Amino acid sequence: MTETAASHDIVVVGASAGGVRALRKLVAGLPADFRGSVFVVLHVPPHLPSGLADILARSGVLPAAPAEDGDPIERGRIYVAQPNRHLVVRPGQVKLEIGPRENSARPSVDVLFRSAARAYGPRVVGIVLTGTLGDGALGLAVVKLRGGITMVQDPEEAAFAGMPEKALSTARVDYCLRVADIPPRLVELSNHLIRQGRMRHTEGEPADPPTGHAADEPRAASPKRPNSASGLTCPECHGSLWELTNGDSPRFECRVGHAYGVDALLAEQGEAVEAALWSAINSLQERAGTFRRLAGSGANSRIFRERAEMAEQQADVLNDLLQTLIENATIG
Repeated sequence: MTETAASHDIVVVGASAGGVRALRKLVAGLPADFRGSVFVVLHVPPHLPSGLADILARSGVLPAAPAEDGDPIERGRIYVAQPNRHLVVRPGQVKLEIGPRENSARPSVDVLFRSAARAYGPRVVGIVLTGTLGDGALGLAVVKLRGGITMVQDPEEAAFAGMPEKALSTARVDYCLRVADIPPRLVELSNHLIRQGRMRHTEGEPADPPTGHAADEPRAASPKRPNSASGLTCPECHGSLWELTNGDSPRFECRVGHAYGVDALLAEQGEAVEAALWSAINSLQERAGTFRRLAGSGANSRIFRERAEMAEQQADVLNDLLQTLIENATIG
C-alpha cells in the first residue's frame, strides 16, 4: 500500500424542494481560492431546461456550469447536474448517465454521493440540504462508510425538513449546520491534508469490487441474490423488487435498477393506489353509463337501470373511500 496526501476537496451536494435558495447561500459563501470541486444535484422536472447553473454562477465568485459528459474535475469549479441525467463522479472526470431512476429521481442525489465515495473515498464531503422524502440519505451513509465527511442542513432552518431528517436518522452525520455555516467549514476541510491509502492491484484485478447499484454501472447487471426478493413489485416497471441492506435502512431495487428508499417506495405505492382507485371509479361510471344507454328501450330496460344504479353506488363507495384516504394522508 502506498500513501498519498490529499484534502477533503470533493464536495457533493444534494437538494430538492426549497433547494435553490439554500444552494445560493452556500455558493455565496465560498471564496475565489476555494480548493475543492463542487458537484450539485437538485431535483428538477426531467423535460424542462434548468437555469440553476446560471443562478449559482451569479450567486458567488466560483464558476458554475451544467456538467458535460467527460468534463475533467478541476478545483474551484461547480458542476451542476442536468435534467434527466444522473451526475456521476469518476476518477478525474464526470459522467452523465441515463440510468434507472432512484427514489423516483433522475438525477438522483444517492447516485452522485455513491459514485463520488467510490471514486474518492475519504476526500469526499457529502451535504444534504432541504427537500422532501429521503434521496441522499443512503448515499450519505456510503460517503461515511468510505471515510468521507458528512453534513446536513439543520432541519429547523430547512424549508422542507424531510431530506435532512432522513439523512440524520440514516447516516452517521459529522455536522448538522445552518447553511451559512457550511462554507467556512468546507474551506477548513479543503485546507486540511489527510492521509489516503491506495491499494496496489495485480494485473487484471479490478480497482474496486462491483458496486451492486445499476445506476452506478448501467451496463452491468446488478447482483441480487434469489433469496432476497422482497415479494414487492417496482412501482415504475412492475418487476420484482429485491431488498438490499445499507446499514440499518433497507433499499429496494428491481432487476433493471429502479431503486427506492423506504419513504420513496411508500410514496410511489400511495400514488399507485390513488391512480388505481380513480381508474376503478371511472370504469364503474362508464359501466353505469353503458347500462343506462341500453335501458332506453326493450324488454330488459328495468334490469339495465338496476345495474346502472348498482354500478353508480359502487363508484360512490370507492369515491368516498378515496376521499377519506386522501384526507388522512394515507395515500398521495
